[in-house]
Amino acid sequence: MKKQISLVLLEITAIVLMLLVVGCAPGPNPALNTLDAAGKTAGFWWGLWHGIISPVTFIISLFNKHVNIYDVYNDGNWYNFGFILGVLIIFGGGGQGAKRKAKKSTHQNV
Repeated sequence: MKKQISLVLLEITAIVLMLLVVGCAPGPNPALNTLDAAGKTAGFWWGLWHGIISPVTFIISLFNKHVNIYDVYNDGNWYNFGFILGVLIIFGGGGQGAKRKAKKSTHQNV
């Protein structure tokens, strides 16, 4: 009986978590491939730059409603890739963890 209750509780928890994750998914970008006021869209290189400066622009965006972290007038996947790559460059992208793991295995072999 206890196992059945815990199984039902686990199933309910899983369903609630799935609904929360799906509910947080972003919607479409209506400005995708639309030209901005200057007649341009942001591509890979602008995405890379915006990702690199994202910590600074985030802080500024807290105090200035005209500053955004992400350019909505972008060309889609290449801008997104550049943005994520820029963020990974700034925040390390997990390279330090791989470096530590390599150091450990080197010390163990000695």
